[in-house]
Amino acid sequence: FSLNLAADCNAVLKALQPIFQEQGMTETVHNWEDHGYLVTYVKKNGSFANLRIHPHGLVLVDLQSYNDHMKGREEVDQLLNKVEERMKELFHANIKRVKRLPAILRGGVIDRYWPTADGRLVEYDIDEVVYDEDSPFQNIKILHSKQFGNILILSGDVNLAESDLAYTQAIMGSGKEDYTGKEVLILGGGDGGILYEIVKLKPKMVTMVASNIDQMVIDGCKKHMRKTCGDVLDNLKGECYQVLIEDCIPVLKRYAKEGRMFDYVINDLTAVPISTSPEEDSTWEFLRLILDLSMKVLKQDGKYFTQGNCINLTDALTLYEEQLSRLYCPVEFSKETVCVPSYMELWVFYTIWKKQTDI
Repeated sequence: FSLNLAADCNAVLKALQPIFQEQGMTETVHNWEDHGYLVTYVKKNGSFANLRIHPHGLVLVDLQSYNDHMKGREEVDQLLNKVEERMKELFHANIKRVKRLPAILRGGVIDRYWPTADGRLVEYDIDEVVYDEDSPFQNIKILHSKQFGNILILSGDVNLAESDLAYTQAIMGSGKEDYTGKEVLILGGGDGGILYEIVKLKPKMVTMVASNIDQMVIDGCKKHMRKTCGDVLDNLKGECYQVLIEDCIPVLKRYAKEGRMFDYVINDLTAVPISTSPEEDSTWEFLRLILDLSMKVLKQDGKYFTQGNCINLTDALTLYEEQLSRLYCPVEFSKETVCVPSYMELWVFYTIWKKQTDI
């Protein structure tokens, strides 16, 4: 409750006391004089409530209860309704705002809460754990969402859902590129989405280096993410593609030494680091290394596509763009902002190419 005036802490306490006492809850009051009250109410079944009254006009009620049945949830709602009614009786038109948040369900078999890249907590409509395994490298989850389909989550990071064709299209150039007869290198992309979409466009050859070196990701996706990857992960080699389960760094170095060149390099590895200390964060050094090596195997008129990060992480995105000026060859870039459904946030994608120099 946000009030338009200072709160009479003692009056609020006396007004709400009977509601909690009716529930058989034991009361403990902490009074900090100028800093208001903290009151805890504890029930014999382990349920408890915290009532925090701030003198400046903010009243907070937090209720924690173990209820795994509808009746228990109805009891919680009834108690909160009574609190809200009593507060409105006490303050009438002096309540500026009432905000009731939905319950956070903790310790459930299905985890429905995942943070966005910029640190906001999102509750997904997860109703099934489809796949949950630990590989030697990471935890691999595939969870089912009612609206997004199956979602691939690697070590707590939401990677891609079956709903997220917009992501795949953006990291391929948003339909503006002609892949017919072209040589394409994909770094990462273990979910198979990029590979599946590019193969449809009749390239000469696509080489995907699943840099996580994690066969279990591919195995999980080819079974449970088929709306994303189709059948391209069923075999590691096809008519116009091959999948290498190797570390991409040695592969890129080998290709550079051999003089092998690509029309397109698509980096679907980690997102731009959130850290704003590039000199101290080895991930920034890793990204610069990937960029340099990719430029060495990219044709002079080729294009490099990659994801950036959440549009709200402006500092991290700016630092990433600064890294582009530190490569072994001069480059230019453009960027596009796309709404990726399961991310529940706008995502930035980059197109990078070698700067053309006058002869």
